[in-house]
Amino acid sequence: MNSKLSKNSDFFQALAILTGTIMGVGLFSLPYITAKVGILTMLFYFLILGAVITLIGLFYGEIALRTKGLHRLPGYTEKYLGKRAKIVAFISSSLGLTGAILAYLIIGGRFLGAILQSCFGSSDFVYVLIFFSAGAILTYFGISSIAKVEFFLLILFFFILGFIFYKGFWVVNIENLFNFDIKYLFLPYGAILFSLSGTTLIPEVKEMLSKNPKKLKKLILLAILIAAITYLFFIFLILGITGQNTSDDAITGLNGFLGSGVIVLALLFGILTVFTSFLTISLTLKKILWYDLRLKKNLAWLIACLAPLILFLAGFDNFITVIALTGGVMLGIDVIIIILIYLKAKIKGDLTPAYNLSIPRLLVYFMILFFIIGIIYEIIYFLK
Repeated sequence: MNSKLSKNSDFFQALAILTGTIMGVGLFSLPYITAKVGILTMLFYFLILGAVITLIGLFYGEIALRTKGLHRLPGYTEKYLGKRAKIVAFISSSLGLTGAILAYLIIGGRFLGAILQSCFGSSDFVYVLIFFSAGAILTYFGISSIAKVEFFLLILFFFILGFIFYKGFWVVNIENLFNFDIKYLFLPYGAILFSLSGTTLIPEVKEMLSKNPKKLKKLILLAILIAAITYLFFIFLILGITGQNTSDDAITGLNGFLGSGVIVLALLFGILTVFTSFLTISLTLKKILWYDLRLKKNLAWLIACLAPLILFLAGFDNFITVIALTGGVMLGIDVIIIILIYLKAKIKGDLTPAYNLSIPRLLVYFMILFFIIGIIYEIIYFLK
């Protein structure tokens, strides 16, 4: 009985961590983007990219289950694709994770400042530093300190979202959901890819499910489904209230539509969402530098936390641009590498996995082409 309870506890902790990581800062870009392209376009993107990202997550889960030892993407790449490919994987995954953490800093600092500036003053940068410092300290202590609170934070997340819905439903205007501007047709690609991606943490949750690895497949499917449904609900709620006045961070645009108490709660909701993902992604980057690049543990932690702050100080502070480029380019490269590793691991894996996907090779090759086109588009779009 105790063994069963322990396994269930491990599953729900792992589900909370993966779901909480997926539902990160990308959530707040989606209402603004939907205001440009309309809900029908977003539903189409969610259907296609949701299916693709789910497959990629399952690929990565199978890779982890087929491979002995503890690895992250660069480690898997070296094992199955060679040392030169490892360099590409290290650069793309590190830049992708750094871009994600940078987005958390931008929005986390903005939300914190929106709550505290009226009382304490100070510049936005001060609140970015406060947010950064709290996250860096918790990241130092590792996944156990996060896992113990993540499940309760996720429950609080949904409670606050439900309260915002209760207060804001009465001012929702369905017509706000159907605006469409063709020049923004491809804008959702990078943002939705970023918002649904949580593959970097799959080796971490595999460790947490070591007593019951067969549940990894179910966990990946459930985490992505929960995230996608939550995103669509959030888009309906925020865009329905604010319409074309939707801000790029979704929350600050609610000012003037809802009472000040609800706005503060919404900002707390935003901080909570961003902060939990900041912790898990920072930890993942730390472990890539520690395990795969073999840096000393404390140096890996320092680089993982400081690199995004340095980019912020250098002027990389446009939220939508950071989200789209990180999702469309860096995560796109990561996904292609994961697909190539998956094909090799099917043949050269060390272990018999708890699940075994049977995907037609033609579909796998089409997915590679799909992401190559996406990378090229994102680069051209933001260089214009």
